[in-house]
Amino acid sequence: MKSLKAWAETLKRDTCALYLASRDPRVSPATKFLIAVIVAYILSPIDLIPDFIPVIGYLDDLLILPLGIALVIRMIPKDIWQSCQQQASEQLNIRTPYRSQMIAIIILIWILTLSWFGFICWKWYSGEATS
Repeated sequence: MKSLKAWAETLKRDTCALYLASRDPRVSPATKFLIAVIVAYILSPIDLIPDFIPVIGYLDDLLILPLGIALVIRMIPKDIWQSCQQQASEQLNIRTPYRSQMIAIIILIWILTLSWFGFICWKWYSGEATS
């Protein structure tokens, strides 16, 4: 369990470091483009292999993305990558005073959105929307 938590922390730091590297002027445009492609693929609802296909559906998430991230990390010069990792560690360790407030606001927005959606569905299902 401890190694899984350490892996998750490393992934979080490396993701932040990739973001920082993408904004560094010393990183080549080709590397920045590849970082953008990987981020777009992570955020995209469309996969190369659809997730509904048993076992193989998650293959791209388990193999393609880590290989792409590893490739990008190797394309970034070592001194820049180490600097980005250090900056990411520092940024992730800083606790902003507004963090808990932002989490509460996001949760409130989700609750209000789901309540509104539930109310609209209830009105539609009960037949009130047609009158």
